[in-house]
Amino acid sequence: MEIKFADSFGDSLKTLIRHNTWWYKTYELFRYDLPRFFKNIWRFRKPLWNHYWFDHHGTLTFLEVGLIHMSDNVEKRGNEVDESRLKKVTAMRRAIELIQNYNKDIYIDMAEKELGKLILHDWKFEPVPDKPGYSQLVDNDSVEEKEHNKKVFNRAREIEKQEWSELFVILKGQDYTKFDKDIDWDKQFDGSGIKGWWD
Repeated sequence: MEIKFADSFGDSLKTLIRHNTWWYKTYELFRYDLPRFFKNIWRFRKPLWNHYWFDHHGTLTFLEVGLIHMSDNVEKRGNEVDESRLKKVTAMRRAIELIQNYNKDIYIDMAEKELGKLILHDWKFEPVPDKPGYSQLVDNDSVEEKEHNKKVFNRAREIEKQEWSELFVILKGQDYTKFDKDIDWDKQFDGSGIKGWWD
């Protein structure tokens, strides 16, 4: 058996060798790395500003901004075929939505859309009978109003729990070993799995 190399093989080797020289790495630093660094500072300015060691919301905002940037670029400039690429974009955008819902804490609003608005009354205070100079909050809610509000709060907690679980299912991705070998892979693939979101 005779092995032959195309002319481009030697050129590729020369390029690989050149890319590992000190002078090319210096060029790459100024041409690509530093501009990307400053663009990233601008892109991640909100999570950088809002990041605290004691709060996980800032960390989630880093993921949100990164996924927005990634999904936009995979959608517009990705090399992968549309069928699987667009499923990945859809999964990324759903993950972004779930992070935004969590960070904005809109679960009461979501529950109210399903069950109706919380019934809230203006605060009223009355004097405490046996403690002159003290006041206490008057409870104006009826039994039915209390029950309705309790349902809304419980539903909000359920939605939050469901969305939090969904976020990590999307990030984890599918177990490909459980795919049916008799069914086309693209029909089983849902686009989830952060480890596969690259181009």
